[in-house]
Amino acid sequence: MATATSRSLVSKLLFRGTTPSSRSSAIIISKVSSPVSIYRSFSPSSTQYKKAWDPTEYKYWNREESKHGEASFTLDMSPESIQKEARIVALAKDDDHCSSPLTSPSSKLPFGSRLLHVGTEPADFPDTLVNEKPNVLFVSPTCPHARLQLPLILHKFPSIEWVHVRSAGIDFLESDELPGIGKRGIMMTNAKGQFSSSLAEYVMAACSYFAKDFGRLVSQKKAKIWDPFDIEELRGKTMGIVGYGDIGRSTAKLASVYGMRIVALRRNPEKSTNDPICDETLGTSKLELQKLMSISDYVVCSAPSTVETRGMVNADAFKAAKQNQVFINLGRGPVIDEDALVESLKNGTLKGAALDVFSTEPLPADHPLWEIDNVLLSPHNMDKTSTFMKEATEFFVNEQLPRYILGDQLLNPVDASLGY
Repeated sequence: MATATSRSLVSKLLFRGTTPSSRSSAIIISKVSSPVSIYRSFSPSSTQYKKAWDPTEYKYWNREESKHGEASFTLDMSPESIQKEARIVALAKDDDHCSSPLTSPSSKLPFGSRLLHVGTEPADFPDTLVNEKPNVLFVSPTCPHARLQLPLILHKFPSIEWVHVRSAGIDFLESDELPGIGKRGIMMTNAKGQFSSSLAEYVMAACSYFAKDFGRLVSQKKAKIWDPFDIEELRGKTMGIVGYGDIGRSTAKLASVYGMRIVALRRNPEKSTNDPICDETLGTSKLELQKLMSISDYVVCSAPSTVETRGMVNADAFKAAKQNQVFINLGRGPVIDEDALVESLKNGTLKGAALDVFSTEPLPADHPLWEIDNVLLSPHNMDKTSTFMKEATEFFVNEQLPRYILGDQLLNPVDASLGY
């Protein structure tokens, strides 16, 4: 019979979830006089429990709008509601500190989950691990050659039923095998909604940069020139958004506060029929893209890089651009025909461009964009806060894992065949 001391220890461990040493759902304690093992199993509960939230309320995560910690609260308060154990393997570097909420020995994983192994290629994972039947794969964008390693890991561990990607874009995983993931019944999710607010702030800063001509202000200050000049308001201007996902909508929210008119282009325009922020919604045909370009004072491209979107904003689109338009790209570089963009900047069709992403990164030193004065250029870092990737891992640990363990709908489903 366990002593009072050991019973107290059991109680503490039960509410802590996993122990740092084992990172497992099993709890093992020892009496001073003789060893005693206590194991709490995770057989699916047959008890119907009342959820603390409506899982159909939202499908996608947004850091500002979504309710935090609801599934975690349910799991903590009702551990008997566990439907399955999460046995996790991670494609990540050992020294990837952004994955530490999952991989650090001191991190606290949800009750009913355990991290089995971390590595960057199949050889890093012991063959005996297949007996543990891992069912969750966490993929960090820092994993070298992740597009090659993903199908190999899925082949090595056929028991995996859910892949979570610690980024919003999954283009770094693109391969011939990627579209087949969904066909195999494997769920894929991403970190959509974690990076939107910082990118929306960048867009408004870029709009203000050109509207107030900050470049001229900096030059005049450096030359000690006092020369007042006219500026523009953002109020009343039209912002066209190519790719109206979470980033696009977060941008639209801020732009609408400035008094801008919002025109959104998206694959399924009917989804924005009742969107109070959108003034007009268009589909993704070439003619509708040209219409958006022709009526927008500022165009924000936040579309993902997929087979369908590569080269989407081409020479015809830029030829249709409204005179003195400002073009902003923060989605993916390959969506834009950069040669056509450069030509539009040089011939005066565009007033300027703010670019955070490029077809080739780092941007080659001999690329003409470096030499064009009316280009605000950043090294793909406008969402790179000091904590952004760590917070993306926390989203996986604190929001997604509890939902999986409870058998509920996961947030941010990705269609691997579409690439987003």
